Amino acid sequence: MRADLQPTPSARLIAVSLDCSEPQRLAAFYLALLGGRQLWAKESSVGIEVSGAVLVAQRVEGYLPPVWPGTSIVHLDLTADDIDVAAERAVGLGATWPEQPDPRWRVLLDPAGHPFCLTPFTPDTVV
Repeated sequence: MRADLQPTPSARLIAVSLDCSEPQRLAAFYLALLGGRQLWAKESSVGIEVSGAVLVAQRVEGYLPPVWPGTSIVHLDLTADDIDVAAERAVGLGATWPEQPDPRWRVLLDPAGHPFCLTPFTPDTVV
């Protein structure tokens, strides 16, 4: 689609939800890693605002973490000036370090097992 042909949206993205067994623990991990603020906390979910986005850690009974590499449906891409320093900090906060597919970025697993990437790359235009 050409950039000058903008479709009329019929919906808006309001949040990214991450399934887990311990919403408070997962939300605390991302707050410590990314900064931001907690929007709400219930037994079933915790919402946090980070960098203008909303992440929702959502309790799912019988939650099984994705297997890396292979079964992840969605993952977060995070940018950092020094991805090695950011990866070290993430591990200190509870992330784990799986097999690395490419030396240009770092893939880690959050405390609930979701993969996320630390990358030095950012889009030319952020909307």
